[in-house]
Amino acid sequence: MSLYDDTVLVLKGYEDQPDLRQAYLDHLSEHGDEGLWKPCTAGHITASALVVDPERGHVLLTLHKKLQMWLQMGGHCERDDTTLAAAALREATEESGIPGLTLLAGGPVRLDRHPIPGPCTQHLDVQYAALAPADATEAISDESLDLRWFGYDEVADVADASVVRLVEATRARL
Repeated sequence: MSLYDDTVLVLKGYEDQPDLRQAYLDHLSEHGDEGLWKPCTAGHITASALVVDPERGHVLLTLHKKLQMWLQMGGHCERDDTTLAAAALREATEESGIPGLTLLAGGPVRLDRHPIPGPCTQHLDVQYAALAPADATEAISDESLDLRWFGYDEVADVADASVVRLVEATRARL
């Protein structure tokens, strides 16, 4: 199965946010496989994961180097990604530096469409949650200015509404 086929299946199986889910499916229908990749200037699918330590009630956020915002880990799909979940887990592992992350069962937690600086117009982000192992130690990647654990209730003080919604949806799933 290709990443495109997996993405369509994941989206068709995702029952929340029906209007946004349909917009993602329409995008893929219109652009085919190219709708997954960074060169698609009409927008492209991205995969992200909120790294969570439920025992401590914390999430790990990255201070994104380009955007200068506290965000979950994530980014563009790569040609050797076999599934959307694998892309999200790869991004979370690369950007957090934490080995042994596991995705929260049940598939994506949320969808979030947001504008980005050109030449592409938007990211169609499929958002997962990744559970950190008990002994997790983070390491800053080249894509981050900083990594920091925040209590669930602290996220609204540092991050935008999309990250707050992701934290809320993840907590509801835990």
